[in-house]
Amino acid sequence: MLLVYTHKISPRIKYAFKHICTRILRVDVGFTTKIEEFIAHESLKMSYTKQQLGNEFFIKSHDIMFEQGVSDIDINVQDWDDTKAFFYVGDKCGVPFDIFAASFYLLSRYEEYLPHVKDEYGRFMASESLAYKNDFLKIPVIDIWAYKFKEAIQNQFPDFDFPERTYRIKPIIDVPTAYRYKSKGLVRTVGGLFKEFFQFRFKSIYLRIVVLLGLKHDPYDTFKYLINRQKSSKGKFLFFFLIGDYSTYDKGININKKSFVSLIKHVADYCKVGLKVSFFAADNITVTKKEKIKMEEVINRPLIASRQSYSRLNLPETYRNLVDLEVKEDYTMGYVKHVGFRAGTCTPFYFYDLDYEIQTPLKVYSYQLMDFALLKNKSLLDKKKVLNELIREVKKVKGELIPVFHNYTFSGSPRWVGFKELFNVIIESANEQ
Repeated sequence: MLLVYTHKISPRIKYAFKHICTRILRVDVGFTTKIEEFIAHESLKMSYTKQQLGNEFFIKSHDIMFEQGVSDIDINVQDWDDTKAFFYVGDKCGVPFDIFAASFYLLSRYEEYLPHVKDEYGRFMASESLAYKNDFLKIPVIDIWAYKFKEAIQNQFPDFDFPERTYRIKPIIDVPTAYRYKSKGLVRTVGGLFKEFFQFRFKSIYLRIVVLLGLKHDPYDTFKYLINRQKSSKGKFLFFFLIGDYSTYDKGININKKSFVSLIKHVADYCKVGLKVSFFAADNITVTKKEKIKMEEVINRPLIASRQSYSRLNLPETYRNLVDLEVKEDYTMGYVKHVGFRAGTCTPFYFYDLDYEIQTPLKVYSYQLMDFALLKNKSLLDKKKVLNELIREVKKVKGELIPVFHNYTFSGSPRWVGFKELFNVIIESANEQ
């Protein structure tokens, strides 16, 4: 166990140390304010306070770790070997930056509580983030800092063996609408036909008719392919089905359709299934609860995981609602159009409520890639390059790669040509340790 001496054991200190030490480095951590207890400890130990006690391993603590609420902090991002860091504390410390304070800032999403410009869907934009502005969005800085800390403390405690972790993947399949033409109801089907007619999309009219007559497979129905693909994957796929009401943003299938219910049950027999919370439910706990209950009735088990429609997060309200509804995992944290690490890590972490200064039971799985982000790269070769660079970064720190693909990504439509191959690159990466 690593024993940490500090002048005050704050919730922020416990939160940041447990992420770096326990979740990344797999080492238990304890805390003390008693110098006698600290001196008596014979294994890993360090001081995290304002002044060094003696010649022990020491990191000078930043004031943010003892504050409450949020304030406008002046942050100076600097180069640190082959990475970036902030909250410089000097070369006389075990590491030159307070990586625990910096990690807390990124993990708690401190910057998302500060005034910022949102996009048209009410989302925090990548361009507003410290990581984007300082060119470290595409590297998991917290995991890199953790390994630098490990190396530094091992120099002082060479006999201690740190446990190893392995690279893993958790593919997410987002299902905003299970079918392109099937199960849409008479009004939506007729409306779709008229729209396609007036837009002179006669090929689409033909395809819609032959699918509805059962002469051709619905292009969005890629579930058989995905279930078969999972059988040869080390990571179990997690499907998120939208079952909320039809709206301006959400145009899914009515949950009262027997064919749709059967599909969800069928997928749940082979893969994990979560709830894709509808757009207007993100800030409405009543609607979220209604959708959660519906999904639990379909899958016949408690709902564990959720994902917000359009990756729309309003902190802290969205996550507080999930905590109140006893949802254990969320997969919304990430950027739709940017590849990278929104919270600076590729290790799952717990939501820290900055208003109440507590770590909550909600585990956040921050995705690093959504299929839409790769559309910016025109050629398949460029897409592969971006994807392989991301895989390399996650593998370096033996983290968890979480990509988000949609069921229609595998439909074979011109926009998504080559995406099956890209998905296979991710699947195969777990077999190439």
